[in-house]
Amino acid sequence: MKVAVCSRSFSAHPILRAELLASFPDACFNDSGHQLQGPDLLAFLRAVNGAIVGLERIDDALLEACPSVRVIAKFGVGLDRIDLPALDRRGVRIGWTPGVNAPAVAEVVLARTIELLRHLHTSDAEVRAGRFPLRVGRSLGSCTIGLIGCGHVGKTVARVFRRFGATVIAHDIRDYPDFYRDEAVTPVDLDTLLATADVVSLHVPLTPRTRGLMNPAAFARMKPGALFLNTARGEVVDAAALEDALIGGHLAGAALDVFDPEPPTGSRLLGLANVRLSAHLAGSSDASTLAMGRAAIAGLSGHQPAASLLDVVT
Repeated sequence: MKVAVCSRSFSAHPILRAELLASFPDACFNDSGHQLQGPDLLAFLRAVNGAIVGLERIDDALLEACPSVRVIAKFGVGLDRIDLPALDRRGVRIGWTPGVNAPAVAEVVLARTIELLRHLHTSDAEVRAGRFPLRVGRSLGSCTIGLIGCGHVGKTVARVFRRFGATVIAHDIRDYPDFYRDEAVTPVDLDTLLATADVVSLHVPLTPRTRGLMNPAAFARMKPGALFLNTARGEVVDAAALEDALIGGHLAGAALDVFDPEPPTGSRLLGLANVRLSAHLAGSSDASTLAMGRAAIAGLSGHQPAASLLDVVT
Protein backbone atom coordinates (compact mmCIF):
# COMPACT_ATOMS: atom_id res chain seq x y z
CA MET A 1 0.00 0.00 0.00
CA LYS A 2 1.32 3.44 -0.91
CA VAL A 3 0.77 5.96 1.88
CA ALA A 4 0.84 9.76 1.87
CA VAL A 5 1.27 11.79 5.06
CA CYS A 6 -0.59 15.10 4.80
CA SER A 7 0.11 16.25 8.35
CA ARG A 8 3.06 18.64 8.61
CA SER A 9 3.70 17.72 12.25
CA PHE A 10 3.90 14.01 11.48
CA SER A 11 6.03 14.66 8.40
CA ALA A 12 8.52 16.73 10.40
CA HIS A 13 8.92 14.13 13.16
CA PRO A 14 12.00 11.95 12.50
CA ILE A 15 10.90 9.06 14.73
CA LEU A 16 7.43 8.85 13.18
CA ARG A 17 8.87 9.10 9.67
CA ALA A 18 11.25 6.23 10.37
CA GLU A 19 8.56 4.06 11.94
CA LEU A 20 6.15 4.63 9.06
CA LEU A 21 8.81 3.91 6.45
CA ALA A 22 9.65 0.66 8.23
CA SER A 23 6.13 -0.56 7.47
CA PHE A 24 5.42 1.39 4.29
CA PRO A 25 8.71 2.00 2.42
CA ASP A 26 7.02 3.93 -0.38
CA ALA A 27 5.40 6.49 1.95
CA CYS A 28 5.60 10.15 0.92
CA PHE A 29 5.49 13.15 3.24
CA ASN A 30 4.24 16.72 3.20
CA ASP A 31 7.51 18.63 3.38
CA SER A 32 6.05 21.75 1.78
CA GLY A 33 5.82 23.67 5.05
CA HIS A 34 2.15 24.53 4.59
CA GLN A 35 -1.19 22.81 5.13
CA LEU A 36 -2.39 21.08 1.98
CA GLN A 37 -5.78 22.04 0.65
CA GLY A 38 -7.68 22.33 -2.62
CA PRO A 39 -5.74 21.28 -5.74
CA ASP A 40 -2.54 20.71 -3.75
CA LEU A 41 -4.22 18.19 -1.46
CA LEU A 42 -5.91 16.47 -4.40
CA ALA A 43 -2.62 16.12 -6.28
CA PHE A 44 -0.89 14.78 -3.18
CA LEU A 45 -3.46 12.02 -2.67
CA ARG A 46 -4.41 11.15 -6.23
CA ALA A 47 -2.11 8.12 -6.61
CA VAL A 48 -2.05 6.71 -3.06
CA ASN A 49 -4.04 4.03 -1.25
CA GLY A 50 -3.83 5.39 2.27
CA ALA A 51 -3.47 8.80 3.87
CA ILE A 52 -2.51 10.09 7.30
CA VAL A 53 -4.34 13.37 7.84
CA GLY A 54 -4.26 16.02 10.53
CA LEU A 55 -6.33 19.18 9.95
CA GLU A 56 -6.90 18.55 6.22
CA ARG A 57 -10.49 18.43 5.00
CA ILE A 58 -11.47 15.08 3.51
CA ASP A 59 -14.81 15.37 1.70
CA ASP A 60 -16.82 13.66 -1.00
CA ALA A 61 -15.35 15.74 -3.83
CA LEU A 62 -11.81 14.80 -2.85
CA LEU A 63 -12.68 11.11 -2.55
CA GLU A 64 -14.36 11.26 -5.96
CA ALA A 65 -11.16 12.64 -7.47
CA CYS A 66 -8.93 10.15 -5.61
CA PRO A 67 -10.63 6.76 -6.03
CA SER A 68 -7.47 4.83 -5.14
CA VAL A 69 -7.64 6.05 -1.53
CA ARG A 70 -9.07 3.20 0.55
CA VAL A 71 -8.12 4.14 4.10
CA ILE A 72 -7.80 7.42 6.02
CA ALA A 73 -5.80 7.38 9.28
CA LYS A 74 -6.28 10.29 11.68
CA PHE A 75 -3.28 11.99 13.28
CA GLY A 76 -5.11 13.49 16.25
CA VAL A 77 -8.61 12.95 17.58
CA GLY A 78 -11.01 15.45 15.95
CA LEU A 79 -13.18 14.02 13.16
CA ASP A 80 -15.01 17.22 12.23
CA ARG A 81 -12.94 17.74 9.06
CA ILE A 82 -13.60 14.22 7.77
CA ASP A 83 -16.87 13.50 5.94
CA LEU A 84 -17.65 10.12 7.51
CA PRO A 85 -20.88 9.56 5.53
CA ALA A 86 -18.90 10.10 2.30
CA LEU A 87 -16.28 7.58 3.45
CA ASP A 88 -19.04 5.12 4.29
CA ARG A 89 -20.74 5.48 0.89
CA ARG A 90 -17.46 4.87 -0.93
CA GLY A 91 -16.26 2.04 1.27
CA VAL A 92 -13.24 4.00 2.50
CA ARG A 93 -12.23 2.84 5.96
CA ILE A 94 -10.84 4.96 8.76
CA GLY A 95 -8.19 4.50 11.43
CA TRP A 96 -8.98 6.57 14.53
CA THR A 97 -7.99 6.21 18.17
CA PRO A 98 -9.79 8.51 20.62
CA GLY A 99 -8.16 9.99 23.69
CA VAL A 100 -4.50 9.67 22.70
CA ASN A 101 -3.79 13.34 23.47
CA ALA A 102 -5.98 13.64 26.58
CA PRO A 103 -3.08 13.98 29.08
CA ALA A 104 -1.53 16.79 27.03
CA VAL A 105 -4.82 18.71 26.87
CA ALA A 106 -5.42 18.24 30.60
CA GLU A 107 -2.00 19.74 31.39
CA VAL A 108 -2.84 22.91 29.45
CA VAL A 109 -6.29 23.20 31.04
CA LEU A 110 -4.74 22.88 34.50
CA ALA A 111 -1.97 25.37 33.72
CA ARG A 112 -4.29 28.00 32.28
CA THR A 113 -6.81 27.62 35.11
CA ILE A 114 -4.16 28.15 37.76
CA GLU A 115 -2.70 31.07 35.81
CA LEU A 116 -6.07 32.84 35.74
CA LEU A 117 -7.19 31.94 39.26
CA ARG A 118 -3.91 33.12 40.81
CA HIS A 119 -3.58 36.23 38.58
CA LEU A 120 -0.17 35.08 37.36
CA HIS A 121 -0.70 36.68 33.94
CA THR A 122 -1.51 40.03 35.55
CA SER A 123 1.37 39.86 38.01
CA ASP A 124 3.85 39.12 35.21
CA ALA A 125 2.85 42.32 33.39
CA GLU A 126 2.94 44.36 36.61
CA VAL A 127 6.44 43.23 37.59
CA ARG A 128 7.74 43.98 34.09
CA ALA A 129 6.21 47.47 34.42
CA GLY A 130 8.03 48.12 37.70
CA ARG A 131 5.10 47.45 40.02
CA PHE A 132 5.00 44.81 42.76
CA PRO A 133 1.47 44.53 44.22
CA LEU A 134 0.39 41.50 46.22
CA ARG A 135 -2.50 39.73 44.52
CA VAL A 136 -4.44 37.05 46.40
CA GLY A 137 -6.04 34.52 44.09
CA ARG A 138 -8.17 31.42 44.50
CA SER A 139 -6.99 27.87 45.15
CA LEU A 140 -8.37 25.04 43.06
CA GLY A 141 -9.71 23.37 46.16
CA SER A 142 -12.14 26.24 46.71
CA CYS A 143 -13.52 26.09 43.15
CA THR A 144 -16.25 24.24 41.32
CA ILE A 145 -15.01 23.11 37.90
CA GLY A 146 -17.67 22.54 35.26
CA LEU A 147 -16.80 20.26 32.36
CA ILE A 148 -18.96 20.42 29.25
CA GLY A 149 -18.16 17.04 27.75
CA CYS A 150 -16.84 14.10 29.75
CA GLY A 151 -15.32 11.83 27.12
CA HIS A 152 -11.66 10.83 27.10
CA VAL A 153 -10.34 14.38 27.57
CA GLY A 154 -13.05 15.44 30.00
CA LYS A 155 -12.43 12.41 32.20
CA THR A 156 -8.69 13.09 32.28
CA VAL A 157 -9.28 16.75 33.17
CA ALA A 158 -11.73 15.73 35.89
CA ARG A 159 -9.19 13.37 37.49
CA VAL A 160 -6.54 16.09 37.50
CA PHE A 161 -8.77 18.67 39.19
CA ARG A 162 -10.12 16.19 41.73
CA ARG A 163 -6.53 15.49 42.85
CA PHE A 164 -6.30 19.16 43.82
CA GLY A 165 -9.50 18.93 45.86
CA ALA A 166 -11.72 20.84 43.43
CA THR A 167 -15.41 20.09 43.18
CA VAL A 168 -16.06 18.79 39.66
CA ILE A 169 -19.42 18.77 37.90
CA ALA A 170 -19.95 17.53 34.35
CA HIS A 171 -22.50 17.59 31.56
CA ASP A 172 -22.50 15.11 28.69
CA ILE A 173 -25.09 13.60 26.35
CA ARG A 174 -23.80 10.18 27.45
CA ASP A 175 -23.95 8.78 30.96
CA TYR A 176 -20.82 7.57 32.75
CA PRO A 177 -22.16 6.37 36.13
CA ASP A 178 -19.13 4.26 37.06
CA PHE A 179 -16.72 7.10 36.32
CA TYR A 180 -18.83 9.67 38.14
CA ARG A 181 -19.00 7.41 41.21
CA ASP A 182 -15.33 6.42 41.23
CA GLU A 183 -14.03 9.98 40.72
CA ALA A 184 -16.65 11.81 42.84
CA VAL A 185 -17.83 13.83 39.83
CA THR A 186 -21.43 15.07 39.85
CA PRO A 187 -23.39 14.90 36.57
CA VAL A 188 -25.67 17.92 36.04
CA ASP A 189 -27.72 19.49 33.28
CA LEU A 190 -26.13 22.27 31.23
CA ASP A 191 -28.05 25.12 32.87
CA THR A 192 -27.00 23.98 36.34
CA LEU A 193 -23.39 23.67 35.27
CA LEU A 194 -23.27 27.15 33.77
CA ALA A 195 -24.92 28.74 36.81
CA THR A 196 -22.77 26.89 39.35
CA ALA A 197 -19.24 26.52 38.02
CA ASP A 198 -16.44 28.93 38.86
CA VAL A 199 -14.53 27.55 35.87
CA VAL A 200 -16.23 26.21 32.72
CA SER A 201 -14.08 24.10 30.40
CA LEU A 202 -15.21 22.80 26.99
CA HIS A 203 -14.41 19.22 25.96
CA VAL A 204 -16.91 18.33 23.24
CA PRO A 205 -16.36 17.42 19.58
CA LEU A 206 -17.61 19.74 16.86
CA THR A 207 -20.92 18.33 15.63
CA PRO A 208 -24.18 19.89 14.38
CA ARG A 209 -25.41 19.61 17.97
CA THR A 210 -22.44 21.44 19.52
CA ARG A 211 -21.80 24.11 16.88
CA GLY A 212 -22.49 27.46 18.56
CA LEU A 213 -23.30 25.74 21.86
CA MET A 214 -21.78 28.60 23.83
CA ASN A 215 -23.97 31.43 22.54
CA PRO A 216 -25.10 34.71 24.15
CA ALA A 217 -27.74 32.97 26.26
CA ALA A 218 -25.23 30.39 27.51
CA PHE A 219 -22.69 33.02 28.54
CA ALA A 220 -25.44 35.03 30.25
CA ARG A 221 -26.31 31.95 32.34
CA MET A 222 -22.73 31.58 33.55
CA LYS A 223 -21.89 32.58 37.09
CA PRO A 224 -20.72 36.22 37.29
CA GLY A 225 -16.95 36.35 37.62
CA ALA A 226 -16.44 32.83 36.26
CA LEU A 227 -13.62 31.73 33.97
CA PHE A 228 -14.09 30.10 30.56
CA LEU A 229 -11.68 27.73 28.79
CA ASN A 230 -11.88 26.22 25.31
CA THR A 231 -9.43 23.55 24.15
CA ALA A 232 -12.03 21.76 21.99
CA ARG A 233 -13.03 23.49 18.74
CA GLY A 234 -13.47 27.19 18.00
CA GLU A 235 -16.79 26.70 16.23
CA VAL A 236 -18.43 25.50 19.45
CA VAL A 237 -18.24 29.09 20.72
CA ASP A 238 -19.94 32.25 19.48
CA ALA A 239 -16.80 34.42 19.59
CA ALA A 240 -18.70 37.71 19.61
CA ALA A 241 -20.77 36.58 22.58
CA LEU A 242 -17.64 35.61 24.48
CA GLU A 243 -16.03 38.95 23.68
CA ASP A 244 -19.12 40.78 24.98
CA ALA A 245 -19.16 38.72 28.20
CA LEU A 246 -15.50 39.52 28.86
CA ILE A 247 -15.56 43.18 27.86
CA GLY A 248 -18.77 43.76 29.81
CA GLY A 249 -17.23 42.22 32.92
CA HIS A 250 -19.64 39.31 33.30
CA LEU A 251 -16.73 36.87 33.00
CA ALA A 252 -13.45 37.40 34.84
CA GLY A 253 -11.26 35.79 32.20
CA ALA A 254 -10.79 33.16 29.53
CA ALA A 255 -8.17 30.87 28.05
CA LEU A 256 -8.54 29.82 24.42
CA ASP A 257 -6.50 27.37 22.39
CA VAL A 258 -8.89 27.13 19.42
CA PHE A 259 -10.68 29.73 17.32
CA ASP A 260 -13.02 30.27 14.40
CA PRO A 261 -11.27 31.14 12.16
CA GLU A 262 -7.68 30.21 12.93
CA PRO A 263 -5.73 32.40 13.44
CA PRO A 264 -8.21 34.85 15.03
CA THR A 265 -7.07 37.88 13.03
CA GLY A 266 -8.94 41.04 14.00
CA SER A 267 -10.66 39.52 17.02
CA ARG A 268 -11.36 41.80 19.99
CA LEU A 269 -9.98 38.99 22.17
CA LEU A 270 -6.46 39.90 21.05
CA GLY A 271 -6.58 43.14 22.99
CA LEU A 272 -7.99 41.81 26.27
CA ALA A 273 -5.54 41.49 29.17
CA ASN A 274 -7.72 38.90 30.94
CA VAL A 275 -7.60 36.45 28.01
CA ARG A 276 -4.81 33.93 27.50
CA LEU A 277 -4.36 32.65 23.93
CA SER A 278 -2.45 29.78 22.33
CA ALA A 279 -2.22 28.41 18.80
CA HIS A 280 -4.18 25.12 18.85
CA LEU A 281 -1.37 23.41 20.75
CA ALA A 282 -3.08 21.94 23.82
CA GLY A 283 -3.05 18.42 22.42
CA SER A 284 0.53 18.59 21.16
CA SER A 285 3.34 17.58 23.47
CA ASP A 286 6.34 15.38 22.74
CA ALA A 287 4.59 12.35 24.23
CA SER A 288 1.18 13.00 22.66
CA THR A 289 2.69 13.61 19.22
CA LEU A 290 4.34 10.21 19.34
CA ALA A 291 1.16 8.59 20.64
CA MET A 292 -0.99 10.20 17.94
CA GLY A 293 1.49 9.31 15.22
CA ARG A 294 1.81 5.69 16.28
CA ALA A 295 -1.96 5.41 16.51
CA ALA A 296 -2.23 6.75 12.96
CA ILE A 297 0.33 4.23 11.69
CA ALA A 298 -1.57 1.42 13.40
CA GLY A 299 -4.79 2.82 11.95
CA LEU A 300 -3.58 2.21 8.42
CA SER A 301 -3.83 -1.52 9.09
CA GLY A 302 -6.35 -1.81 11.92
CA HIS A 303 -8.91 0.51 10.37
CA GLN A 304 -12.68 0.31 10.85
CA PRO A 305 -15.79 1.10 8.80
CA ALA A 306 -16.63 4.81 8.82
CA ALA A 307 -20.24 3.98 9.68
CA SER A 308 -19.11 2.75 13.11
CA LEU A 309 -18.08 6.32 14.01
CA LEU A 310 -21.06 8.25 12.68
CA ASP A 311 -22.50 8.74 16.19
CA VAL A 312 -19.31 10.64 17.13
CA VAL A 313 -19.99 13.45 14.66
CA THR A 314 -23.79 13.73 14.83
